[in-house]
Formats: sequence, structure tokens, C-alpha cells
Amino acid sequence: MIKRFEDVINMARKKGPKTIAVAVAHDKEVLLAIKRALDFKIANSILVGDREKIVQIAEQIKLNIEDVKIIDEKDITKASLKAVELVSTGKAHMVMKGLVDTSIVLKAVLNNEVGLKTGKVLSHVAVFDLEKYDKLLFITDAAMNIAPGLKEKKEILENGVYVAHSLDIERPKVAVLCAKEKVNPKMPDTLDAQSLVSMCEKNEIQQCIVGGPFALDNAISMEAAKHKGITHEVAGDTDILLVPDIEAGNILYKALVFLTEAENAGVIVGAKAPVILTSRADSDKAKLNSIALGVLMASNNKK
Repeated sequence: MIKRFEDVINMARKKGPKTIAVAVAHDKEVLLAIKRALDFKIANSILVGDREKIVQIAEQIKLNIEDVKIIDEKDITKASLKAVELVSTGKAHMVMKGLVDTSIVLKAVLNNEVGLKTGKVLSHVAVFDLEKYDKLLFITDAAMNIAPGLKEKKEILENGVYVAHSLDIERPKVAVLCAKEKVNPKMPDTLDAQSLVSMCEKNEIQQCIVGGPFALDNAISMEAAKHKGITHEVAGDTDILLVPDIEAGNILYKALVFLTEAENAGVIVGAKAPVILTSRADSDKAKLNSIALGVLMASNNKK
């Protein structure tokens, strides 16, 4: 069973290598991650961006440019479109954001001619390897959807379940997070949680177990759940935390990154192929973890 990022890397080595198209690739942390992915035989790369800058950085980090393909495109919008086109035409399996704003990459992903849109909600799934938690913890959506309604939350949840399935977690446990663990008509998110649980019970949401509403403590702490008399099988043993909105998700994400220094990864789900999207502040290790996650998702797509 996959419990740590070491397991994710090892699994990606068995299922790889896949090919990444990097949009605006002249970024040191991104190229360090690309180098490590090559070293681990997880992924090959097509680097789209300013060739001169890419080569300069490659020399600094000792990345052999003979091991990668470079497409020289200095315009960041055109470079993003080209990277996405490489995926939509089958020349690459996933697209990765380099030194470019997220909005530009996502606009390329949603392009009508060469894009990867499916009609589904696009959402961000973050995965954390926490020292005090006995398995990987997924958080969604901390980066894309500002204030999702019930319909959007259902799709965001299903996107998270898809990522968990890519890591061979057959029936992930999903906790719908709210400020408290009791349904309150004055708190709409608790009503959404109740509805999502009902959808799962009716098999409208499949291949997972959904519980909620949960406060964060009783979602991830068995002791806290027992103290409050919560006996649901998700309580204290959550795989996926479904946050109520981007404010809660973003704060939780950054608290874990900067206060716990936990290893993490991030991907955009809902497109035809994985979109590896990490913060510019994320380390090359986080970017490598995200590549490995993308490799497993691409393998799941093929399956």
C-alpha cells in the first residue's frame, strides 16, 4: 500500500517513463525536477521555452541537454499552447507549468483547438506526506474553484477519488470538511456535506466512502472522533479532505507546507491528461513528487 512519497516514486518507476511537455521551461526548480525525473527513469521531457535560457540553466544544474528535447519559443502564451498541443496530439502524456502564470497555462488547457478540456470541472488535488499521519493525505480544492456549489463539489470530490485510484487506493475515505461536525441550516456547507453523503449512499458517487460534515480534528484524529462520539468509518482515518471553498483550502495547504515542511505534490484534474501545477515557491522535490503523481495518473488514463 502506498503510504509515503517514496512509495509513489517507486510505483512511478515501474509504470513509467511517461513524457512531460513543460510550458515555459526556463525555470531552475522545474529543470531540477526534470533532471531528477530522468535520473529516476520516471519521465522524459519536451521543454518548450527560451532555448538559450534553458541551456544556460541546464549547464548550471548539470542537466544533459542531449537527454531532453527543446522547442525554442520565447513567447510564453505560444509556449503554453505548444506544450498543451504536444499532449493533445499524443506526443506527450502530461503538461507541466514552468515559469508562467497559472492562468496562461489553464487558458491553453481550455483552448478550443488544441486544448484538453472534457466539459468536467477542473480542480486541484494536493497530496501531503505528513510525519504524524500514517498515510498520504489528499486535499481538494485549494487552488481552482473559489466557492463551489453542490454540483461542483461532487465533481471535485470525484476528481480527488480518481487521483487516489491512480495510487491504487481502491475505496478512498472522503471527509467533507466544515467548521463543525453537525448539520446546521444556517451553515450551507454542512447541508452540502449531508447531500454528498446521501449521494454516496445512493451510489451516485461511486468507488469511495463519503462522510461528513466533519471538523478537521475529527476527520484526521481517531482520538478526537472518539472524544466527540463520532463512529463513522471515515472519522479519524481520512484519505481525502474535501474543503468547503478556496479560502479554507488555500490556508490549510499553505499551513501544512510552511509550518510542517511536509512533502507535497499538486496536480490539476478534470482535463484529458494530468496538468502538473505547483507553486513557484514549491521545492524541486515537490515538483518531482508532482511529476510522479502525474505519471501514475497518465497510467490510469491509459488503463
